[in-house]
Amino acid sequence: MNKEELSVIGKPLAKVDAWEKVVGAARYADDFFLPRMAYAKIRRSDHPHALIKKIDTTRAKAVPGVYAVITGHDLPRVKFGILPVSQDEEALCIDKVRMVGDPIAAVAAVDEETAERAADLIDVEYEVLPPIMSVEEALAQDKVRIHEYGDGPNIHKAVAFEFGDVEEAFAQADLVREDVFFYEGNTHLPMEQHAAVAQWSPDGKLTLWSSTQTPHYVHRALAKTLEMAPAHIRVIAAPVGGGFGGKTDPFSHEIVVARLAQLTGRPVKIGLTREEVFYCHRGRHPVLMWIKTGVTKDGEILGMHFRSYVDGGAYGSYGVASLLYTGALQTVTYKVPRYKFEGMRAFTNKPPCGPKRGHGTPQPRYAVECHLDKIAEQLGLDPAEMRRRTVVDEYTKTANHLTVTTCGLRECIDRVVEASGWREKHRKLPYGKGVGFACSSYLTGAGLAIYWNDMPHSGAIVKVDRGGGVAILCGATEIGQGSDSVLASVVAEELGIEPKDIRVVSADSDLTPVDLGSYSSRVTLMAGNAAVQAAERVRALIHEAVAKKLEVAPGELVSRGGRVFVKDDPERGVSFAEAAVLAETLHGTLACAGSYTPPKRAGKFKGSGVGPSPCYSYSACVAEVSVDPDTGDVKVDQVWIAHDVGRALNPLLVEGQVEGSVYMGLGEALMEEQVFRKGLHKIPSMLEYKSPTTLETPEIHTILVETVDPEGPFGAKEAGQGPLLPVPPALANAVYDALGVRIDERPTHDEAAPLPVSRAALSRGSGTHDGRPRSRGHVRRGGH
Repeated sequence: MNKEELSVIGKPLAKVDAWEKVVGAARYADDFFLPRMAYAKIRRSDHPHALIKKIDTTRAKAVPGVYAVITGHDLPRVKFGILPVSQDEEALCIDKVRMVGDPIAAVAAVDEETAERAADLIDVEYEVLPPIMSVEEALAQDKVRIHEYGDGPNIHKAVAFEFGDVEEAFAQADLVREDVFFYEGNTHLPMEQHAAVAQWSPDGKLTLWSSTQTPHYVHRALAKTLEMAPAHIRVIAAPVGGGFGGKTDPFSHEIVVARLAQLTGRPVKIGLTREEVFYCHRGRHPVLMWIKTGVTKDGEILGMHFRSYVDGGAYGSYGVASLLYTGALQTVTYKVPRYKFEGMRAFTNKPPCGPKRGHGTPQPRYAVECHLDKIAEQLGLDPAEMRRRTVVDEYTKTANHLTVTTCGLRECIDRVVEASGWREKHRKLPYGKGVGFACSSYLTGAGLAIYWNDMPHSGAIVKVDRGGGVAILCGATEIGQGSDSVLASVVAEELGIEPKDIRVVSADSDLTPVDLGSYSSRVTLMAGNAAVQAAERVRALIHEAVAKKLEVAPGELVSRGGRVFVKDDPERGVSFAEAAVLAETLHGTLACAGSYTPPKRAGKFKGSGVGPSPCYSYSACVAEVSVDPDTGDVKVDQVWIAHDVGRALNPLLVEGQVEGSVYMGLGEALMEEQVFRKGLHKIPSMLEYKSPTTLETPEIHTILVETVDPEGPFGAKEAGQGPLLPVPPALANAVYDALGVRIDERPTHDEAAPLPVSRAALSRGSGTHDGRPRSRGHVRRGGH
């Protein structure tokens, strides 16, 4: 449809759930209070690595008000995990703990205070093992193993791919450059901590309300670990007060409260403390990266070799996918005709890492964009113009077999360069002020499900009652990103009514069709397409009934403005409510289902399942900074970001998602990091773990570029994660423009001098500031 034919899509409308959240009526998981409800607490490990020799729960059971105390022996001895290849977690550890915070036992009691007091009285006898706290230690230690599976001692996964002869490309290049970069791990920091409530019904069925982004996968984990029939389990995702990837795994506390509810005959609630969330987080992987690229004198990329060393923490989580993502998307942004990737994820005795906004891609994007900035300077080229010339072509396949549809990156570059005054500012501002440029790409939903199958990735049902009321039932999870509003908008557009006239029922495994969850920016495209299909089918039934009454062909009718009428004679028509009565009279109960399965585009090699997507979004970013050369303090003055969103279904919500990504990217670039001492988190609180506030957030200029992709509903692509990726490298490149100093790690400070840029780093010049290998490049004489 053209813009002028749309009545809802493309309009800046408020979220359908805005009022209930503004007035405090929304019920998050921790807001559920059921009759006779008990409260649970978990006894967690004090050691990063140890064998469990004995657990004594005698003192805990004697505490007045305690209803039940359980250990791993009170559950089926079944391991779980989000990926089929990494089923390595226990609801309660039985023989071994692998991190501080590992769950060992759990208590259900009359209130939280009693449960916590009893949990502290559980006595655990350990045999302490040597902890492994870094990738280097993991590779060096072959006698002490964290897990007994993987691609080597303490190596979770090792991968290597080569597409074309990269060494030949380097031999042809005018310039070959290699650099080393490090990106520290960080956490999601949602406002809402993890929480869950479990209830067993008298007929032996389980209901779980949880703060989760993936109710379908929680449902599968509960069936496995409790050895129950899936049909007897109901999982409801309560409104989520921030997820960002941190609530995409099934968690031990969800299994624990279910078991405690079964044993006590009472509903049981658990709410994790903020400190517990820091240990359970599944946040951004720390990644050490080496990159080598050969280019022509004009900046054309001939070949690239990329290596990543990933610190995975104590468990698998999404780690195999995260590792593959550190290498998969390098070819989707720029033309890279020959590409080699080697990667390794190590186990360490720290909290497990997994998906955080961007899922394995901000780290390599930071490395690639800083690396290209150095190449542009070495060749004497404008960094923005060099990138523009190498942007990937539309409707093409990359060297590693990824299919690109639309690509608005050139327009993004042009728009952000113009808006920021890039040409007038780059290398021309006073000392201490600078601008930096970076680009990125991101997938719009993973092309393959977590467990491979041929079933739909998302489903929706649209129901119309005889009074004209419309409901859409979909398993997609509303985590604050506006998925309920997307579903309401696309159905409203198809049926010609207003979003406020639609009731959205989402993420309830008993009521809604399966949706795989809110992760990998998949919901708008996948759930949106399913909803469109269901709404189109309902509309066809309505038009058939109205056409019969008006004595016209169904194809002559239009649904718009709450009416169904003849396109060439708008006065001939009926209200939507009357149309619903006509349709139900003719067809019976009016309800239709829709579903969506992504196109199969994976390559014919092992590991090709990570990276394919129905389509990719693109971003370009310019950051302007002021840096104090005496203190190293970095102030971000302004950020300009242009994002190829396909089509903005709701520009207001898209801008909010883009600006949220910029905000999070600034935090990762300047201050956020997970730091541990012998397994203990140094700063497990919101007072000490620093993230930007409104005072540190600069003015953000958001530019939406529309390419109208054929894969998305009404042409939409993702907007929730991709815009984060260019922000850290743009900031790093801006710091270099301001001071002439390269800081090749994020965040830009070290422990010796906890400032964004230390004085020691400034004195050393280009390279990193903690002893890691410095950047280097060499120019090859003559042509290629």
